[in-house]
Amino acid sequence: MSTPTVHEQLDSALAAVEDISTANANELADMRTQLLGRKAGLLTTVLRSLGGLPPEERRDVGARANEIKRQLESAIGRRESVLAAATAGGDTLDRSMPGRAVWRGAMHPITAVVDQICDIFRELGFTRVVGPEAETESYNFTKLNISLDHPAADMQDTFYLSPGIVLRTHTSPMQARTLENYEPPIRIVVPGQCYRRDAWDPSHAPVFEQIEGLVVDEGVSFVDFKAAIDFFVKRFFGEETTTRFRPSFFPFTEPSAEVDVQCHICSGSGCTTCKYSGFLEIMGAGMVHPAVLENCGLDSERYTGYAFGMGPHRIAMLKYGIPDIRILFENDMRVLNQFVE
Repeated sequence: MSTPTVHEQLDSALAAVEDISTANANELADMRTQLLGRKAGLLTTVLRSLGGLPPEERRDVGARANEIKRQLESAIGRRESVLAAATAGGDTLDRSMPGRAVWRGAMHPITAVVDQICDIFRELGFTRVVGPEAETESYNFTKLNISLDHPAADMQDTFYLSPGIVLRTHTSPMQARTLENYEPPIRIVVPGQCYRRDAWDPSHAPVFEQIEGLVVDEGVSFVDFKAAIDFFVKRFFGEETTTRFRPSFFPFTEPSAEVDVQCHICSGSGCTTCKYSGFLEIMGAGMVHPAVLENCGLDSERYTGYAFGMGPHRIAMLKYGIPDIRILFENDMRVLNQFVE
């Protein structure tokens, strides 16, 4: 087979201009290499061969080759623009890629636990109320029978915003606010955030949710208190849940008790979360101290009541078998996805 002449090569290159208008991306890349490649492109070969042509032919062939080269470059540039526009406006989804799960979002487990607790107490006639997070020393301490020389009022335990103003250390101030503004009978639950200078460890956090409960009426006894707490524990954790009441001391209740629930993480055998006791405290509680009633203008000879404060974080740890409270603050989607319904 004879080698194509220079003019035949130029004719072939010129004909390729028409084919460029319908080439796809891969074909266009191949055509650019075949026609304009620096090493073996058709036009590059023609231009390099000009030195071997007769002088009278060299000028005409060179001018024609350069003109065809400009036409090719222009045609390739136009086709690249068309292909780029089509790609930008078309379906760029690579259907061979594996699916990527989309997190749908859900209520945080602590928020869900708070709502569930409040719903259970609503069955007993409790009303859900809220209060301010910045409190006076009076409502946070003295009206609740806590003197300002008590260790809980120290700056080492309490966050002071300014003299006499603190970030509440519990939701108990709403006891005093409610008793001052409403006549008994009173049944309230008070969810909200609290702040203490606690260590950051598997069962403590410096910022945490708490739910306060208060009942005040004529003739309320410790039996009513124990029955209400037992009803809550069995409704929340299950009928077979073991509960124990331990004598304790709180300035705003008398008598006072701590309520423990069998640790669900170790099933009572002992672990680091329950400090190897087999039980985890879920609330401090007791009968409302007569001094609290008197401080709020109520007759302690006529009215009695009970109060409790519980931590939804600890309750969530028990319910869901979470070994470290810090997990609930980290927003790890691997954890939160387990609570998406």
